[in-house]
Amino acid sequence: MKFKKMAAYLLAGTMALAIGAQVSAEDQTFNLKLGHNLAEDHAVHIELTKFAEDVAEQSNGTINIQIFPNGTLGSEADMLSQIQMGALDMAKVSASTLGQFSKLYNAYSVPYVFNDKEHYYNVMDGEITQSIFDSTEADGFIGLTWLDSGSRSFYTANTPIRKPEDLKGLKIRTMDSQMAIDMMNALGGAATVMGYSEIYTGLQQGVIDGAENNVTALRDHGEVAKYYSFDEHTRIPDIVVLSANVWNQMSDSQKEVLKSCAKAATDDYKTAWEEFENQVLDQAVNEFGVELIKDVDTAAFQEAVQPVYESLKSSDPEVYAIVEQIQAAGN
Repeated sequence: MKFKKMAAYLLAGTMALAIGAQVSAEDQTFNLKLGHNLAEDHAVHIELTKFAEDVAEQSNGTINIQIFPNGTLGSEADMLSQIQMGALDMAKVSASTLGQFSKLYNAYSVPYVFNDKEHYYNVMDGEITQSIFDSTEADGFIGLTWLDSGSRSFYTANTPIRKPEDLKGLKIRTMDSQMAIDMMNALGGAATVMGYSEIYTGLQQGVIDGAENNVTALRDHGEVAKYYSFDEHTRIPDIVVLSANVWNQMSDSQKEVLKSCAKAATDDYKTAWEEFENQVLDQAVNEFGVELIKDVDTAAFQEAVQPVYESLKSSDPEVYAIVEQIQAAGN
């Protein structure tokens, strides 16, 4: 087994060198800016930093990526607008934000569209996702790769959530996403749209009763959230997007370097994300005293959100068709 792993590493290294060798010094040099809204100690920033280093090395210094973390370039929507205007080259954004620019990305935000993590990974690494990545070229950007962002579940200050009825009357913070709002309405909770930075105070002061996010949100909100319930209603990926104008100026070998390094980053991040989740959960339980609720009636939640599917089927057949493709891939 060790020999096979070593052989695989050597082969990967040889391929990387071969790709790098194909990039000519005569190729145009690109000095790119990549923005995201997370801190430097977040797993996303660590992975993107490694990605930038690998791209610089394998492109023989013809593609250099400078990373701007902490939302210094604005919100995710701001960064996408900047890419469209030519003021920014790359960004890491949520698929839910991309849905404001290209509706096909909304398919990822449909509750329970993925059966489990295996189904999610297969779809994200496959042709369905690549077709969505390519569909936005006319909008000024393309999807380069994706990063796992885990499953989103409910966390609350006082009430454990085990079934949809437990949400009745509770004010739950959601993203500024119509899909998220529709989901909350279907589940019987009161959707309350607010910025992520407002959640801590909102929970502390009782403005909201809870929120929904992946487990890493407990790093920021574990002190004021008593319960985290694993209903796992959505798995919304993060997407690394690139200016279509920049992409179309690159040589084929430079494009290959970007694609190869992006895929490696995605694969590497699957493990990094899982480790990050485990670290946060350990802190949430042992330092903050958060109770993890795992005896959740998932089937009841899946049944309760069916009106979301029926509404989407009639209101947006194009997105619904993507949803059907995703679900078929899990059968």
